[in-house]
Amino acid sequence: MKKVALLLLSLVFILSVSACSFGGGKETIRVAEVTRSIFYAPFYAAISQGYFEEEGIDLDLTTTWGGDNTMTTLLSDGADIALVGAETSIYVYAQDASDPAINFAQLTQADGTFLVSREKRDSFDWDDLKGSTFLGQRTGGMPQMVGEHVLRQNGIDPHNDLNLIQSIDFGNIPSAFASGTGDFVQLFEPQASLFENEGIGHIVASFGTESGSVPYTVFMSKQSYMEDEEEKLKAFTRALHKGQQWVNEQPVEVIAEAIVDFFEDTDVELVAQVVDRYRSQGTYATSPLVQPEAWDNLQLIMDEAGELPREVEYTELVNTSIAESVTN
Repeated sequence: MKKVALLLLSLVFILSVSACSFGGGKETIRVAEVTRSIFYAPFYAAISQGYFEEEGIDLDLTTTWGGDNTMTTLLSDGADIALVGAETSIYVYAQDASDPAINFAQLTQADGTFLVSREKRDSFDWDDLKGSTFLGQRTGGMPQMVGEHVLRQNGIDPHNDLNLIQSIDFGNIPSAFASGTGDFVQLFEPQASLFENEGIGHIVASFGTESGSVPYTVFMSKQSYMEDEEEKLKAFTRALHKGQQWVNEQPVEVIAEAIVDFFEDTDVELVAQVVDRYRSQGTYATSPLVQPEAWDNLQLIMDEAGELPREVEYTELVNTSIAESVTN
């Protein structure tokens, strides 16, 4: 009887831990992600390793393709959480939103684009761009703002010292470069590594390492949801943080195998290559807490690009208590 009692107690404990943090069945959280990218590896790792399930969360993930669509989905109650650039919360706030979007956990802490040269170079200097044709990202987007910020930091006027092309849609930029447009191009992964592997281009610099710490991709929710569902967001952030720690500790091959199913038609070797590149340069945030210095850097970059509608205090749009409850 004692053995049976102990077995029953163990079973009750296991079920109580795995059931959820809310004291009942699983709670659904709807997440709208701006795109599907290896850039977000810690999030997908948290899903694949079952960390959200451990927290009692039934994750409903939708890819909404683009910042505008993602924010519209969040603000119209089509999602509880948005995974998108922190700059979008500033745009919404500047429109005097009655229920603003509040950033509560960062996923990436630097830009994820790379400078790719058509020609292979034994050495690279930023002055090599002067007089060249540079295929940049779309005007007003965070990659373009970071790109121009880095150029200016390195003594290059992006609108006078080179032929800057920004008229090509985001999805068509790689094919335009592959077909012969531009001497240099600003690309996300895995396209940058894929071009290098195929000899189409050569990575010569990282915009992420050049631009410093920025809350580049964050999880945010409406203020009303945050006030009503704080415990849900804490559980969500706990699961996310487990994924961040797991990605920081595991071999890249193990990480790639864990998340490759999120990327159709992408070889696991390429996934591993990209994860290694991002992790080695510190692109993935290891903590969900957005830092004040990173927030200030974001607004500096936006201001330089003429895209900052108004300066917003860190404490106005960043909730620190949720991340701190997870990390402390």
